[in-house]
Amino acid sequence: MSTYQWDWGIILQQVPESEEFYYQWLISGLGWTIATALSAWVIALLLGSLIGVLRTLPSRPLSFIGTAYVELFRNIPLIVQLFIWFFVVPELVPTVVGDWMKRDMPLPEFTTAVFGLGLFTAARVAEQVRTGILTLPRGQKNAGLALGLTLGQTYRHVLLPMAFRIVIPPLTSEFMNIFKNSAVALVIGLTELTFQMKQITGDYAPSNPIEVMTLVSLLYLSVALSVNRIMAFIEKKSRVPGYISGGK
Repeated sequence: MSTYQWDWGIILQQVPESEEFYYQWLISGLGWTIATALSAWVIALLLGSLIGVLRTLPSRPLSFIGTAYVELFRNIPLIVQLFIWFFVVPELVPTVVGDWMKRDMPLPEFTTAVFGLGLFTAARVAEQVRTGILTLPRGQKNAGLALGLTLGQTYRHVLLPMAFRIVIPPLTSEFMNIFKNSAVALVIGLTELTFQMKQITGDYAPSNPIEVMTLVSLLYLSVALSVNRIMAFIEKKSRVPGYISGGK
């Protein structure tokens, strides 16, 4: 029975037949992971907030649109959605558009991953925003309307500022999850952190996978803890006494 040969210095070794080192691959992968997650989060937060608002409006058609979006994107696995955006959609759109998406679109793997991950996470953010709005006393909305604000102004100046403060904890979880979910983008060829780990352990350093996987896990953990601390700081500065995230 062979004994596992531990080598924690594997990450500092040079890639065979290359001038690069393994740690450079992981740093590059971490950069793509962070860029993908942050870009997708912008889409998720903006679109998710809009969808969440739609679900609380008195208009049935608009509420239906919001509900349909959430049910569609939340119940289809992310990996399937990325496959559809990357491989199926270019075949369904007009030929000129499809050819551009497959050959000329800048950074197609990155763009598709950001777009797909953003739309998927927006459905989850929408539910958090909707919950935050419905948690507020009905009197706040009525007071805004009584002061002469339009419904849109009431949402903008009264309901959403309070709702976002309430849902910071669950939004923190979604923000952390988007970094972990970005790993799924390896299936469409994005060279993010998990892709680089798979490449190193599968093709270049198959005899030392545990060390590489451990280091990658620590990188993900570091990112998650950083996000958690940043969001905790934001929560502390924006908390409202007496509400769910407000404390005393």
